[in-house]
Amino acid sequence: MKRALLIAFVLGCTAGAAQAQSCNLQASDKKLAGAAKTSFLTKCQKDATASCDKQAADRKLAGAAKASFTKKCVTDTVGG
Repeated sequence: MKRALLIAFVLGCTAGAAQAQSCNLQASDKKLAGAAKTSFLTKCQKDATASCDKQAADRKLAGAAKASFTKKCVTDTVGG
């Protein structure tokens, strides 16, 4: 069971990362700086957190598995 969750986690993260650029890359591409960049990154992180929470719920993750998945998902989306 743990192996199946780990495989699903890895596949989900890989798919999510491949779908879109990170928030930091998008901010750079848009040449944002200062308050505009901060605002953009804050909104992007909120959106990423909501999306990752939904993905975790869809996968019926709970506890440590959900926290780990959400943390990695948000980090990948925002760009660490």
